[in-house]
Amino acid sequence: MIGALFSNLLRLYLEAAPWLLLGLAAAGVIKAWVPEGRVGRWLGGRGPWPVVKAALVGAPLPLCSCGVLPAALGLRRAGASRGATLSFLIATPETGLDSLAVSYALLGPFLAVLRPFAAVGSAMVTGLLTVLLPAEPQRPLFQVIAAPAGCGCSGECAVAAVPVVPTTWSRTVRGLRYALTDILDDITLWLAIGLLLAAAVATWVPPLAMTQWGGGLPAMLAMLLLGVPMYICATASTPLAAGLLLAGVSPGAALVFLLTGPATNIATMAVVRREMGGMVLALYLAGVALTAVAFGLATDALAHHFAIDVQRQLGAAQTLVPSGLAWCSGLLLLLCAVKPLRRLWLR
Repeated sequence: MIGALFSNLLRLYLEAAPWLLLGLAAAGVIKAWVPEGRVGRWLGGRGPWPVVKAALVGAPLPLCSCGVLPAALGLRRAGASRGATLSFLIATPETGLDSLAVSYALLGPFLAVLRPFAAVGSAMVTGLLTVLLPAEPQRPLFQVIAAPAGCGCSGECAVAAVPVVPTTWSRTVRGLRYALTDILDDITLWLAIGLLLAAAVATWVPPLAMTQWGGGLPAMLAMLLLGVPMYICATASTPLAAGLLLAGVSPGAALVFLLTGPATNIATMAVVRREMGGMVLALYLAGVALTAVAFGLATDALAHHFAIDVQRQLGAAQTLVPSGLAWCSGLLLLLCAVKPLRRLWLR
């Protein structure tokens, strides 16, 4: 049995590794070339348009459940509305380029396509629900104006040093280094746990064992109870969802977990309540829960209507990646994920 567990774990890891590296590389490029200050300016203002922009801008950004909190707070304190802040806070950890790649590798094309649409839709709807709340007082917009280099408080200026403008290559390399260190460190533990649990399900749980109670509203409510308090990012939640699908949970119920797990956790709820109040927190939780269940029911309806067999799609990307590339990707990912090994080769 241990041998079978290791075999399934290795298979899942090699299936995910090339796509995870591809997603991390894309996230690193975004980190290098999308200025964070400009994102804040994009999301300023009132009305529905900033809410829509916040969801669209946040979805591909390389921020997980922990990294999105300071970013969202920065936007809020720079003048973003409650709706735009909530929209960014939900869309950003629910999906991302790295999680989309892993979703295609482990969940198949059906859920890989539906997941980002559901994430962006959930964020927009929840953000727009803030119109139901009493109008908030106008918040002052702060703009920090930097003094010229070499100027002191007295206004006397020294000779300014010429700033070094990074080259295209060095800037991109810094972004990739960030993705393969900071982002990977944020997801490694939960990704490992998710892969191990998925391998355990594939080894010891008979296929489709939970089919009788794995779909419908009760199963989705169970996924809500599992996902809402959990502290997990979009990429790390993917192998857990794959394990649930292997056990017979419906694709809609798995999608509910994929949406609520990354979008909500105890830390995020505490920050939302402190910064925007209890009414906003209640709306945030209700919006995420209701939209997740709605998208879950729609996903099951689509799968039934078009006779989509999600079980057949699990691991569909394995046939697209040569085994040599999968092994090389797995070794590179291991070198980056294990800090002592990483320090040796990055040095």
